[in-house]
Amino acid sequence: MYREYLKGRIGALVFITGTFIRGLSSQTFTERKFVLTPDQYVILNLLLENDEIMYQRQLAEITLKDRANISRIIEILHKNGFIEKIPDSNGRKIYKLVVTDKGKKARDEIFPTDVELRKLITAGITEEELSATFHTLEKMNKNIRGKVKLQI
Repeated sequence: MYREYLKGRIGALVFITGTFIRGLSSQTFTERKFVLTPDQYVILNLLLENDEIMYQRQLAEITLKDRANISRIIEILHKNGFIEKIPDSNGRKIYKLVVTDKGKKARDEIFPTDVELRKLITAGITEEELSATFHTLEKMNKNIRGKVKLQI
């Protein structure tokens, strides 16, 4: 019945798969007693993957999270010493975000689990299948991206 319901409902399948992936990530992070949540890890990882210093607005655009959610995550990371907030030179309340050594250590501790989860999620799927899925989802994203008004 479950499979029959999803047949032809790509949106439902994508949503449910995403929900399972987030659930697995949360469960794994909790079981392994990581100091970061999956959302905090994603932000920290994005900052480290981008050589240039990033701003809060850029993180919101990349992750599609609203400003309040990003602000909360950043404040927790800052309060716990994983990132530094450097005031922007224009004097407004805009900060550049830089990962501290403590943040790098936390990311390095979690990264092997990230790789392990990705392998689990993509087990039995060929590179060609993954590539086709990725390109199809990119096309779907492009088809609807401009039609959705997000509060970022």
